[in-house]
Amino acid sequence: MKRLPVECVSHIISFTSPRDACRSSAVSSLFRIAVDSDIVWERLLPPHYKQIISESSSSSSLISMPKKDLYFYLCTHPIIIGNGNMSFALDKQSGKICSMVGARGLVIAWADTPTYWQWMTLPHSRFSQVAKLKLVWWLDINACISAKNLSPGTNYAAYLVYQLSEVRSGLARTPIVLRVNYRQSAVVSVHSVILDPMPQEARHRGDGWMEIEMGQFFIEQGNDDAAVECSVTEVSNLKSGLIVEGIELRPIHM
Repeated sequence: MKRLPVECVSHIISFTSPRDACRSSAVSSLFRIAVDSDIVWERLLPPHYKQIISESSSSSSLISMPKKDLYFYLCTHPIIIGNGNMSFALDKQSGKICSMVGARGLVIAWADTPTYWQWMTLPHSRFSQVAKLKLVWWLDINACISAKNLSPGTNYAAYLVYQLSEVRSGLARTPIVLRVNYRQSAVVSVHSVILDPMPQEARHRGDGWMEIEMGQFFIEQGNDDAAVECSVTEVSNLKSGLIVEGIELRPIHM
């Protein structure tokens, strides 16, 4: 192996996974140099990462980074794309795409009626605005995410990212229906949850928000024209105090 040029070693490592690439750096100094090469991480980044990054306001500085640095930056620093309504990040373990639709990118019934919803800025949100439910009977939130914004051949889960206001009503003991449908699949995930008090299946994300899984689906190869539809609905009573940051889609570690 010592006789191989470092470029050849880099090329071989590029066919592994991000985790295996990092582990291989401990083998020898040759491997460590090979792993740091752009050859490895260019292949481990999503094929269309340059197109995605071009939508970010910091695209020039990101593109100029060494590819390994760029990879790990995107694992910990989601970038805002899509007119400020979506974020893009990478799953550190697999390099698969994590995509989030911010509140402004969601279709929310009565969202532009100040009596029902309030658009506000919170310092711990990655997006410029989040949606706070003031008072509605008809809670109906929808997201539609193109499969081309996700990684093919990957199992995903969708999550509602939210908070509950200190002053709230109508959410306690009220089942909210969470639905996920991948248009290319006959499988539709539907279940009900009660958000107040915080359910056992919800968790604190560590960024000031909570999340709860909405459902799972599999993105098939070669179906860029397909889409994932997610919805949050409850229409039985008046409610207030739900704050929505967005709906996030992340790869599942099997």
